[in-house]
Formats: sequence, structure tokens, C-alpha cells
Amino acid sequence: RLTQEVPADVPGTVHDIVASGLRLHARHEDDWEREVRVEQLLERLQLPPRTEFGALSGGLKRRALLGRALAGQPDLLLLDEPTNHLDLETILALEEFLLTEKPTLLFVTHDRVFLRRLATRIIELDRGRLAGWACDYDTYLVRKQAVLEAEERQQALFDKKLAQEEEWIRRGVRAQRSRAVARINQLEAMRAERRARREREGSVNLRLTEAARSGVKVIEADNVSFAWPDGRVLVRDFSTVIMRGDKIGLLGPNGAGKTTLIKLLLGQLAPATGAIRHGTNLEVVYYDQLRALIDDDRTVADNIANGATHVTIDGRTRHVISYLQDFLFSADRARTPARVLSGGERNRLLLARLFTRPANVLVLDEPTNDLDVETLDLLEDLLVEYQGTLLLVSHDREFLDEVVTSTLVFEGDGRIGDYVGGYSDWMRERQRQAAAASTRADPPKAPAVPKARSVGTKPQGRGSTSLTTTPQRRRKPSNKERRELEELPAKIEALETEQAALVAKLAALAFYKNEPGRFAEVKARLDAVERDHAAAFARWEELEAVRLAP
Repeated sequence: RLTQEVPADVPGTVHDIVASGLRLHARHEDDWEREVRVEQLLERLQLPPRTEFGALSGGLKRRALLGRALAGQPDLLLLDEPTNHLDLETILALEEFLLTEKPTLLFVTHDRVFLRRLATRIIELDRGRLAGWACDYDTYLVRKQAVLEAEERQQALFDKKLAQEEEWIRRGVRAQRSRAVARINQLEAMRAERRARREREGSVNLRLTEAARSGVKVIEADNVSFAWPDGRVLVRDFSTVIMRGDKIGLLGPNGAGKTTLIKLLLGQLAPATGAIRHGTNLEVVYYDQLRALIDDDRTVADNIANGATHVTIDGRTRHVISYLQDFLFSADRARTPARVLSGGERNRLLLARLFTRPANVLVLDEPTNDLDVETLDLLEDLLVEYQGTLLLVSHDREFLDEVVTSTLVFEGDGRIGDYVGGYSDWMRERQRQAAAASTRADPPKAPAVPKARSVGTKPQGRGSTSLTTTPQRRRKPSNKERRELEELPAKIEALETEQAALVAKLAALAFYKNEPGRFAEVKARLDAVERDHAAAFARWEELEAVRLAP
């Protein structure tokens, strides 16, 4: 079994920890067989055998404990939130290991990509009942939605019938005695069934309190470097411009310097070289810092309102108990000490604190840990609609794909790559770069996006797409070109809207019945729109390349 929490005090080296799994599972083997088994696990899990367990990062500790659990070749491996506090490289290594070893797994997770890759069956706990689904996660989502819709229809019919019976009993019993008694008994049974019904738990109601708009340019980093006193370089010659509305993900191994970079960007640490400049009217809320502000001895409500009965949310005054109900805390739960909260409840409390504070710059450090999937979806939607600026550290790949517009990736030796898009976009670009390096082919003239922007050059801002060009003397775009570049996205969007409408028209049977003579006209217009769209997009790429050229 691999528990969710990493033990604080486990003596011994990594080799000792993994080998102890053989004793825990009573594996009686010759010494050489034991050693071969341990060495294989250490190699496959990429673990340093002679390093003391206490000196490992949190991710490596969990990997070592997984090795201990696997050492005895258990018939069933139990994993409780196995991806919590792991960096992406470790999660990928864990997935590949489990897919290769194929142990029988029973695991709890909020990581939807991990779930999709590994789960062949879903066991769901819903309103106190266990249900099994013999399918993968995506199929489960479709089937579960169908079941819930059918349940709602059935309950609506039941409630209508119950209301009719209640009306009958209020009018008085006029039927024959035996028939009336049977109907009254049926009504009592319906009342009991209605009382016993377990309603679906409500959804978290998320609403951000946004501050006044910040300036257009939020943060500018100019050739920033930072190293610890021992000489280890975390950030080397990093430059970027963060504009209002950017949503930026940070990826990298545990200990690479993601939190350090955030503190540099926020001005909480001074760079060794280079400069950080802030825009105007910044209201920053840092999610990770709120963790330290939770007082375990105070109630949930007092942690939100500091002893008051009301809080102000987005300009409206609300009772603190009512506000906490938006985050699925009952009145009784809101009055309990914070120390008794589960991991998921604690994170919901953090979100509740976060959203009481006006902000136009949000900094979220691993906000998805311990959140249920439905709350993750709601948080995604909220952040996508958020009009301010977002800095996000997360190992949740789907969350990154859904939310961020660009990604900063720690690539070793203090180098930070800047990629357009989320996790999947970065992975595609990394694979493309690896393939190009292996074949030693010349880079294409028009490489696919997203591209890694050299961190030694100062960008002029962020667009929805980024292009790389061959080294050349920089040509600044003219005023006319800048205006054209600003207008092109709206033009492209209008063409895409018209294109979708024309495709839908040609796909509708009613069109051929009601307007049989217009097919050639509509088809010609669709061809013209597609040509205009391709030309507009090519022109946008050309102008964007000029804007971003070094």
C-alpha cells in the first residue's frame, strides 16, 4: 500500500527502504534473488540507492515508498492520491512503470490524465453507495451523466405523484374504507421513500472578487539571474513580459526553482543580476501563502471572517455561514476547528479565503491537490473566464491544458523555456525538437507552434501563437502593420463563424428541400471564405513573426 502522506521519519538509505518491502511481504528468497529484485526496482524507478531517505525530495520519497510496496510483488497494490506532490517527470515515470509492470491496482486519484491512462474500471462512491463501472474514465463520464439525467426525470415524476396524493389526503377520504386504507399506506410509503432520498451533493459555487484592472504591462523581467549561496543556479538570464490577461503555467522538477521564480517576479526576492519591473495598480493574491494563514485551532468560519459574522464578496455583504455553504461546508462543519478538516476540505477552505480578497493578479501554487474532479472542472471554468493575470504552478496536466495560455518550463542549469499553450503543446514541441535533434535535420523554415522562445531575448508581449525565425537584423513593424495585426484576430474569428454557419447549412437536409437552387452559390461562398481565412491566418503569422523577431 502507498499512503497519501509521506512518513516524516524513516531511517535508512533508499536501498534499505526498497529492500524492506521484501520483509514486509514475507518474501523468502535467496540473498542474490532479493538483491536482483531490489536492483531492478531501483533502476526502473530511477532511484539513487545510497542516498539517505530523509535527504530526498518529496517526489523521490514517494517513489522510494512505491518501490518498497512493489518489492514483495503484492497481489493488490493500493495507491492513495499517488500523484500528489510529484513533479511531471516523476508522474510520467510512475505511469510508464505501472503500465509496464501491470500490477493489479486499486487507486484513488484526482489526476484525470493518470486516471485515463491506467484505469480499466471505475468504482464510484456516490451518496453513501458504491457503484462499479466496467469501462474507462471517459466512458464512465458519459454513462454517469445519462444515469443522472434519468434519475432526475424519475424523481420529477415521483414528486408529481406524491404531490397528487398529498392533495387527495388533504381533500379528505371519500373512497371505500379498504381502498382508502391501501392508498393511505401507499402515501406513507412514498413519504418515507422521499425522506430517505439522498440528494446529489451540490457543486462548489466559485466566484472571484476581482480588483480594479491593472496596467496593460503587469511584470517585466530583464536578464534576471538568481543563485543560492552554494552556487546552484536556479534562474539564468531570464527575460519575459507578462501582460494583463496572460495565464502562465510553470513546469519543472521538484526543487528546480518554480517558487523562487514566482518570488522573483513578485519582488519578494531580489535577483542577483537583471531587473524586475512591475506595472501599475497590481493587487496580488498568492494562494500558497494562504496555507500558512489557516489557524487550526479556530473554526472554519473564523478562519474566513476573523470572528465576524459577515464577509464582503465582490461588493456584496454575505453571512459567513451562507458563503461557506457555497464551498460545501454545512453550518455544523463551518463551526468545527480547522484541524479536523480532510485534505479536500482544507483546500476548499483555502479557495474560500482566496476568493474573499480582491485581486487582478492570482498566483496559485498546486491548487488542485485533494480537490474532487467536479470542483476541478468548476475552478478551470472560473480561471478561464478570469479577466486578470494568472501565474499557476501545477502538476495536473489537464488543468494546465484547459487554463494556461503559455508555459514556462525549467529545462536545467537555470534555463527557462517559454512555450505557447499548455502541457500538451509543450510535449508536442519537445517531441518535435527531439526528433529533429536525432536526425540532425535542418530546422524547417516555418516550424510548428508552439516554439521555445530564447530566454535571453526580451519578448514584446504575448500573443496566442509564437513563431521562430532565422537569425536576421530586426525589422520593426510599421504603424500600419501593427494596426493590421490588431485587427486580424477579429477578422479571422468572423470568417470562422461564417465558415461554421455555411458548413452547417450545407449539412442540413432542410436546405436541399427548401432552397434546392442555392447549393452552388453557398458552396462557392464557402470556398471563398476558406480562402480568405487561410490568407488572413498566413498574414497574421507573417506579421506576428515580424513583431517577435529578435
